[in-house]
Amino acid sequence: MPIYDFACSACGHRFERLQKLSDADPSVCPACGKEAVSRQVTAPGFRLAGAGWYETDFKKNGDKKKNLAESASPPPSSGTSSD
Repeated sequence: MPIYDFACSACGHRFERLQKLSDADPSVCPACGKEAVSRQVTAPGFRLAGAGWYETDFKKNGDKKKNLAESASPPPSSGTSSD
């Protein structure tokens, strides 16, 4: 279940609520009791970055990362020399 942020426009009280997507948002402020609560837009609490969790988390001890093994090999020679 996601955590949503709410704010009361009457008193400025801010609070979080863990609720299902199908649950109705609260309309009454728990601090002042007025019906002035609205949902706030916030950034997620996590960030996905890098090559991905699957690259590093479930490897066996002898396995190498595929992208490093491929980039470590020397480039193929063209068979001609510039001499």
